[in-house]
Amino acid sequence: MNDRVNEWTPRTRAVAAGRPSGPGEPLNVPIVPASTFVAGGDFAYAREEGTRTWVALEEAIGALEGGSAITFASGMGAVAAVLDLLPAGAGVAVPTFSYSGTRGLLDHAAKQGRLKVRRIDPSDREGWAAAAGELDLLWLESPTNPTLELIDIASLTGGKARVVVDNTFATPLGQQPLALGADIVVHSATKLIGGHSDLLLGLAVATDETLVAGLRAARTRLGATPGALEAWLALRGLRTLPVRLAEQSRTAALLADRLAGHPAVRRVSYPGQGTMIAFELADADTAEGFCASLSLVVHATSLGGVESLVERRARWAGDAHVPPGLIRFSVGLEDPEDLWRDLNQALG
Repeated sequence: MNDRVNEWTPRTRAVAAGRPSGPGEPLNVPIVPASTFVAGGDFAYAREEGTRTWVALEEAIGALEGGSAITFASGMGAVAAVLDLLPAGAGVAVPTFSYSGTRGLLDHAAKQGRLKVRRIDPSDREGWAAAAGELDLLWLESPTNPTLELIDIASLTGGKARVVVDNTFATPLGQQPLALGADIVVHSATKLIGGHSDLLLGLAVATDETLVAGLRAARTRLGATPGALEAWLALRGLRTLPVRLAEQSRTAALLADRLAGHPAVRRVSYPGQGTMIAFELADADTAEGFCASLSLVVHATSLGGVESLVERRARWAGDAHVPPGLIRFSVGLEDPEDLWRDLNQALG
């Protein structure tokens, strides 16, 4: 890694960290489609050490988050590796409103008797403070998925519980949980880091070398290794994250304000920055009709791409407890006035 990376702003790190250097080196790290390497070098077998493509992405994300990064085949691969570090019978707290995949994996571990899971409302400060002193791990999201509530990360660190933060929505440019005292940060790089809805990839970042080694060992043990193309695409997406995030956030702030003033919208949740908006319509049928009436905004799951997406999250079994009319809106790079015209006619 470039020795001056710590002198750069986050925007510059996103563009330049992990880039090859030296005479004759390529400007961008190449895709290394290899599973095995000639003995005697830094790499032997990709499932163990990775490839130069993975390493470049890990260097760049590590520089942004302030730790050592480990790549995984998907965001859920990173989640599974973090939970794999816990001993049998460990207690874990998770927000009531949070990513359904994470809660599903925790519920599965609880049914097997491997973990004890406590669900806590994101706004329950006393409940979270108690969990920090009683349990083994706090799984935090801030903003939460899909309700976009905020949790005070710094107030929950330094206690008995290990603190893990899913930073997918905020990205390393919007929030750096390790600097707030968190132990591990995870990302679905499928989302904003990749930014183009064309890859599956996960990341975990930590500063403690024991945790870093444990996460790498879990990746090998679970077989959650990313593809060379996916790692390369995620690194290429990261290079434009600063400008994408800034532009999409400006549009999101504008649309959140307009949605809040629309008579068909009951409530809008927007944390003041980022690309995600949550808003509630009257009921499930109204929300489904709204999604079906859009012509520019796409009705699809996932988020963080250059295209705007909406969905009624309660349609999924894992999110059946979410308000039935809640729409999760991932704001893309389209012209904000075109987006508003489409939203406005669908609301009508």
